[in-house]
Amino acid sequence: MVFKKLLGSTTTRSLTVVSVLSEAKRAFSRGKRTRGILLVGLAALAWKWTMVGLAAQGVLKLVRGGRG
Repeated sequence: MVFKKLLGSTTTRSLTVVSVLSEAKRAFSRGKRTRGILLVGLAALAWKWTMVGLAAQGVLKLVRGGRG
C-alpha cells in the first residue's frame, strides 16, 4: 500500500503533471501540434490518475527510441 500512497500524493501528482506539460511544450516547439494538444489533455488526466501520466511518458520514450 506504500506504493499506492506514494503515487497518490500531491507531490507525485504535481511532478507528473509538470513533466507531461514540459513534454507538451517540447512537442509544440517542434511543430507537433496534435501531440502537444494530446499531452495537455493527458496532463489534466494525470492530475487525477498519476499512472496515466507515467504511462504516457514511457510511451513517448519508446516512440523517440530512448532519446532524451
